[in-house]
Order: sequence, then C-alpha cells, then structure tokens
Amino acid sequence: MSRKLFGTDGVRGQANTYPMTAEMALRLGAAAGRFFRRDGSSAQRVVIGKDTRLSGYMLENALTAGLTSTGMNVLLLGPVPTPAVGFLTRSMRADLGVMISASHNPHQDNGIKFFGPDGFKLSDAAEAEIEAILDGEVALAQPENIGRAKRVENAVGRYGEYAKTTFPSGLRLDGLKVVIDCANGAAYRAAPEVLWELGAEVIPVGVNPNGKNINERCGSTYTQTAAEAVVAHGAHVGISLDGDADRVMILDETGRVADGDQIMALLAGRWAEEGRLQGGTLVATVMSNLGLERFMTRRGLRLERTAVGDRYVVEAMRRGGYNLGGEQSGHIVMTDYTTTGDGLIAGLQFLAEMTRSGQAASTLVRQFETVPQLLKNVRYAAGKEPLSSDLVKAVIAAKSDVLVGKGRLLIRKSGTEPLIRVMAECEDEVLLRQVVDDIVVAVQSAV
Repeated sequence: MSRKLFGTDGVRGQANTYPMTAEMALRLGAAAGRFFRRDGSSAQRVVIGKDTRLSGYMLENALTAGLTSTGMNVLLLGPVPTPAVGFLTRSMRADLGVMISASHNPHQDNGIKFFGPDGFKLSDAAEAEIEAILDGEVALAQPENIGRAKRVENAVGRYGEYAKTTFPSGLRLDGLKVVIDCANGAAYRAAPEVLWELGAEVIPVGVNPNGKNINERCGSTYTQTAAEAVVAHGAHVGISLDGDADRVMILDETGRVADGDQIMALLAGRWAEEGRLQGGTLVATVMSNLGLERFMTRRGLRLERTAVGDRYVVEAMRRGGYNLGGEQSGHIVMTDYTTTGDGLIAGLQFLAEMTRSGQAASTLVRQFETVPQLLKNVRYAAGKEPLSSDLVKAVIAAKSDVLVGKGRLLIRKSGTEPLIRVMAECEDEVLLRQVVDDIVVAVQSAV
C-alpha cells in the first residue's frame, strides 16, 4: 500500500495550502482516530503537541475536532518539543501522539506527524492505512460517544523533569556557561529551565516566539546567532536546537560548529568504552561523512547506513537492537532515553562528557577528520521531476564514473521540501566542486 500524502516525516506543506489546511487537518484527525479505533473499542486517548508557529492554533483545533468526532479523547500539551510528544504518549498511556510542526522549516510551513502508543513514529504501513481511510468515508462516533478535549497545564514540566533524569546523577553543570538557542521554537521554555536547574549559567537565545520568527536567523540551521553569543559572552559551549527541538548542533568555545556526525562519534566512542553500545554499532544515514565510518572502523565498531530520515534510522535501530543512531543534520536518537531525535537530551549527554572529562568543547567536537563533502540544493516547482530527465541521468552517470575509487555521490529528493539535494565526498576538493556543480547545472536546466 503506497503513501501519497505522507512524506519522510509526516504530512508537511505551506500553511493554509493543501495539504496543510484546516479542512485536511480535520479529515486527517478523523482518519487517524478511526485507524486507532478500528476494532470498535471504547474511547481512547490522544496527546497533541505543537511548536510555536501561528498556524499551529488552526491545525490544533481542526485536528481536535476530527479526533473527537471519532470518539478520541484529546489532551492538548501546548508548545512542547517533538520528543516530548513521544515521551508523553507513553507516560500518559495514550493510544496516539500527534505533533504539529514543520521542524526546521520557516514559519509559513507546518506539518503533522503521528506517534504510536509506544512513543515511536508510525510506520510507513500504518501511515498508508490512514491514507486509505482518508480516501473513503470516515465512520463518525454516535453523539453520546463523541470525545472530549482537555488542556494539560504541566506538559513542559513533565518533559523537563524526565530530561534531567538522563543526566548522570553524580554530576552538575556548576561553573559552565552555556548558550542555548531555542530557535524561537518548541523548547523555548523547557531547555533553559533544565540547564539552569542542573547548575549551568544559561545565556538564552531564540526564546521569544511570536508565531512568525521560528527558525528565523537562529537555531540549528542558522548557527551564526548562537556562535556570536558564545564568543560575546565567553561561554564554554553552545547548544543550538531547531524549531521542534529534535535536532541539535554543538558550538565550541570559539563558536565553531559540530554537526551530528561529530556528536555521534563522541557518544559512540564513549559508550563503546563503557560497554553500552549495543552490537558495537552506530546507525546513521547515507549523508553521514565518510570520516565517521573510518572513525568507527578504526575502533573495531560498525556503522550501519540507512535512507535519509530519522524514522529510517529508528527502524534500523529497533530491527537490529541498537541503541545509538542519528543524522548529520543533528537528529541524535538514543533509545535508552528517547524514541526519536532529542536535541536537548543529546546536548545534555555532550555536557555530561565535558563535565566528566574536564575537556573543552573544542577538543570533544573534533573526534575525526572529515572527508571534504559538498551539498547543494536545487529547488523545483511542484509537478516537475528533474531526476527523470535524460540529460540529468547522463550527467549523474558520468560523474559517478569519475568518482569511482575517489569518493562517493548521492543525489536525492528532499522528503520535506521541493528540493533536489546533490551531495558528494572526495579528498580532491577541486574535483569535488566540479562534480557537484556540473550536476547542479544539469538539474537546473531540467527545472
């Protein structure tokens, strides 16, 4: 059963434009409610979280209407990180979790992603079943069985208390000056509070959301703002989250950025030393740098690669029984603690290593030398299929041949935006730029 509406991370698009309209959110909520009540069981519970986008109010109300129309009882969490929805779905014994967010995208976009009762994102097969229900006539509840909606006032506090339990009990952050950039997003309350309660001197950035400034010149996709704050305040480290706080970038005391690959290398090496790295394996995507793979191999450890998307990382982790994985973009998944990427908890693990080792952030973020990697994006109009062009195919084939034995090439469509991503790795940086630029020119000609 195929999926047309769902992408790699739920349903996503521009607010008030299909599929991110109130009407579609209502129908999607009803279809999801019917999917989880397909056995005719009594009223069940669903938690709904959101980030700080203006359109979140509209979609929250529409989803609530759809879900209650099928007999689901709704618990509204308000603005909370995506990983908090995964955690609270389990801890509140809910049958379904919903997060309204477009993650690192600008405020004009929004999205809807679903979590099962185990706190993990729904599988492709489950999403396809919801789409199938959506295509038909959704059976509504009888009047006496319509669900109720209730706002949960302490959702941020519940998540924050849990996040603190993942930090080693014998350690504190006393003496550490930490910049935390919350991207004017979902963690704007939780992250600074958790760090302060653990003893850090906190310099908050991106904690004044107005509905339209999420990810705007701040957060994990625009680390300049946090870097400037680190240098200006003489901070020991910076933690930069994205709009729904499931991604993180670490900045050392000089403002230099460490991506998810370096963070995963640090954790994998440390956990392996402690005998905690299940199966001696780290799961990452095809986007992760070749330097990370070499780092793992030198230590007798293994890197398993998946398709791009944290959901595919998690699926591989669960299938193989592994407990650490993630993406270069900053999704760090630690199934000992979380069911999805969690930027705050990953940041806490980095701070714990700083505290335990007494080493500066600049030392810890250089776990391996990266192989030169270049990524360029080409935006295309809806309905276009640039990768189907004969010219594009021919250029990609020719450039792949050039890189044989010298590097690797990855061309893919983004699962969240209308972009073709052109990525290559090669020790020869001149050849690297030539390969990527030639493919970009071909794709641009096709669009």
